[in-house]
Amino acid sequence: MQSIKKIKNLKGKKVVVRVDFNVPVKDGKVEDNFRIKKGIPTIEYLVKNGAKVIILMHLGKDGSSDITPVIKEFFRLSKLSKDKVEFYKNVRSFKGEEENSKELSKGFAKLGDIYVNDAFSVSHRAHASVVGIAKILPSYAGFQLEEEVKNLSMVFDKPKHPFLFILGGAKFSTKMPLIKKYLKLADSVFVGGALANDFLKANGCEVGMSLTDTEGYGIDKLLKNKKLLLPIDVLVQKKDGTKEIKNSHQVLKDETIIDIGPQSVEYLNGLVKSSKLILWNGPLGKYEDGGDLATKIILKEMTKARGITIIGGGDTVALISDMKIENKFTFVSTGGGATLDFLSSGTLPGIKVLK
Repeated sequence: MQSIKKIKNLKGKKVVVRVDFNVPVKDGKVEDNFRIKKGIPTIEYLVKNGAKVIILMHLGKDGSSDITPVIKEFFRLSKLSKDKVEFYKNVRSFKGEEENSKELSKGFAKLGDIYVNDAFSVSHRAHASVVGIAKILPSYAGFQLEEEVKNLSMVFDKPKHPFLFILGGAKFSTKMPLIKKYLKLADSVFVGGALANDFLKANGCEVGMSLTDTEGYGIDKLLKNKKLLLPIDVLVQKKDGTKEIKNSHQVLKDETIIDIGPQSVEYLNGLVKSSKLILWNGPLGKYEDGGDLATKIILKEMTKARGITIIGGGDTVALISDMKIENKFTFVSTGGGATLDFLSSGTLPGIKVLK
């Protein structure tokens, strides 16, 4: 990738910057501005060096969301002049964005002289505003994109040991390649969240009403790997709504696992203290149902860790923002699916095109 610092002369140039400001908005106000903050340094650098910036972004899935609250929050945070930074329309509102239409890519390219991708979290999508435009204009990587690549590469390019990988959340099909890859690269792989239910079930445990995946994914073979760590105890929710800590082998058929238990937390915290590299993706419980305690306790422990701490995954990042501890880790990725794809394959379509 070519960095924006390689651009020789920005004075008077129009620079189209793809950002990911797809943030939660409620009642016309931005609820979490983490991604906006991360995108500001690139835009400030371009403006400071004489460029006019045209911002491409999306909000929501179908393109119908109004981006006005995001624009207001951006100018409140950046203090940049509105005559130096212009927001284009929600790119998802254009037919052909997600299909990487050549015509739409040409339309986006006409907006400026140079293209900059600073939207790591959508760089796994071969869309017109990510890949198509980059094939037409001279293209560069923004500071946040560079930071993502540099920091996430640490986990597969000569990683430090002991290396602990904590993986939670759901979406088994997208995370299975990660489990297989990091069982080779890491010293310990702890699986929590809904992902753990499938492993516990395959290991002969009752998981009751807990979310599981119907596919097999070759779990039986993975269970033999001594690096694979599963919850020792769990927090279950009973049919009447009450909660109880149980050994992983004691869950009943009418109960639902919503979090890992205190013994598992204590064990994980010990690994956090002794590891030189910790990578975490995905929450360890159903935090929307009150299963957020374990994740919060271990995140706090990680803020005191001596090793390198890297956090990736939309839900985990949302929790970190809520706890106001974003700055207490070595690196917090802005990506969700993009982080998973990058950790699995080492590159993304939106990165490959920046030559």
